[in-house]
Amino acid sequence: MTDLILASASRSVQARRRIEGHIFQTPLLPARAPGLWFKAENFQLTGSFKIRGAASVMTALPPGSALVTASSGNHGIGAARAAQSLGAKLTVVLPESVVPEKLAKIRSYGVEVVLHGAETGLAEQYAQRLAQETGARYVSPYNDADVIAGQGTIGLELLDGPPIDNLFIAMGGGGLISGIGAVMKAFSPKTRIIGAAAEASQALALSMKAGHVVDCDHLDTLADAVAGGIDEDTLTLPLAQAVVDEVVTCSESEILAALRALAQEETLLVEGAAALAMAAFQKVKAKGQTNVVLLCGGNFDGPKLRTLVLGERN
Repeated sequence: MTDLILASASRSVQARRRIEGHIFQTPLLPARAPGLWFKAENFQLTGSFKIRGAASVMTALPPGSALVTASSGNHGIGAARAAQSLGAKLTVVLPESVVPEKLAKIRSYGVEVVLHGAETGLAEQYAQRLAQETGARYVSPYNDADVIAGQGTIGLELLDGPPIDNLFIAMGGGGLISGIGAVMKAFSPKTRIIGAAAEASQALALSMKAGHVVDCDHLDTLADAVAGGIDEDTLTLPLAQAVVDEVVTCSESEILAALRALAQEETLLVEGAAALAMAAFQKVKAKGQTNVVLLCGGNFDGPKLRTLVLGERN
């Protein structure tokens, strides 16, 4: 086992102690089908796992530390909630195109908000410059050892349940699958870590195959929370290569079918990235084994979900 895996797993053990009072230990729910369980991060305090990584960073710093981040989605909401809980001084940079509801949600936690750039990539670049100019700590959504450690606390919670044969996790920037994967390989090495990649945006999957960061097309996807590229110096690539046993690429039709199955058969309403992990499970023949699908979030677009799942028209 590599030192990289052990170091990340050790950081997650430390992070769990620090953040336990600032997050919700989400349930492991049995599916109606035998042998399948759901780790329900869609029931997390902010509707996704992202608060874990943000809280991990903030609890590793002196109280009142200044931080800067950029995200118009789950990471921004999670970081804002963690900052409110921990008294951190956080600035969240958002693109000018941010959805008003998300802007209002982030502002509701009392953090400073800066609108900059037409899209998230420009907002992120500005946030990095702002952090350098002010001496604040920049908090990446995934490319940060403490963020990865925070996401890995999900794996520690899973170890308290039944032994797992296969664990299905959606792949975006890689912080989630790297953190959890390191914990499982350190403490439950027989558990297979299966990454789910969206066919429309699969930067990490292609980079893992190439052995270095590669660029690729990023098309619209229902799993929008995992869309986009990864940093050239990302910490997640070598870690993901070390812990992921298999990558399953899923089409938009497969993600949609999984979204509908979760809603109609399991009465679980989740976002597209969570359905992506379910889609990977549906493609892998794993009968007679204990399988866990990580439902990474439930911050879905209400009207869009009703149209896709229930067939309602606007």
